[in-house]
Amino acid sequence: MNTTDGATGLITPLRTEVTTHDILADLYFEDADIGTIRTAGPYLVTKNEIIQFAKQYDPVPRHLDEEAAARSIFGGLTASGAHTFAVFISLTPKLQPPLRVLAGMGWDELRLPNAVRPGDELDLETTLLEKRESKSKPDRGIVRAQVRLRNQRREIVLQCITNILVARRPSP
Repeated sequence: MNTTDGATGLITPLRTEVTTHDILADLYFEDADIGTIRTAGPYLVTKNEIIQFAKQYDPVPRHLDEEAAARSIFGGLTASGAHTFAVFISLTPKLQPPLRVLAGMGWDELRLPNAVRPGDELDLETTLLEKRESKSKPDRGIVRAQVRLRNQRREIVLQCITNILVARRPSP
């Protein structure tokens, strides 16, 4: 979505950063129902982004050089697994409906079943699997959710189980 600046006439994207005001609208632990699906995206992965990420974090030929990538088992340029995970993490705060997340606790069963390629548009979907109140901290609960990051062909490119701490509704 875009907005027009009345003074300059320039079209600019609406803000996407998370603010304190946005956090106040997040759902509490009590509001999160088993089976709830939360979504975010799309995220467009570009050739330049794949190469720049690889230069800094995973400098292997199949992520840096199209000719070398063509000779790899992937038959072309692909994003590294670390890059794919970074896209997942970047989409997480944009999930709708939002939860009042206090902290991430980790990921189980992380899999990367399909490669991410230049031009892929990735969407994130999480499904709440289970939740339990914290035994030691009454102001929070623990939520487990199935994570699926998919490309525009609906192929899963990353899946895992995430474990997060979610705030409980304050007592009146």
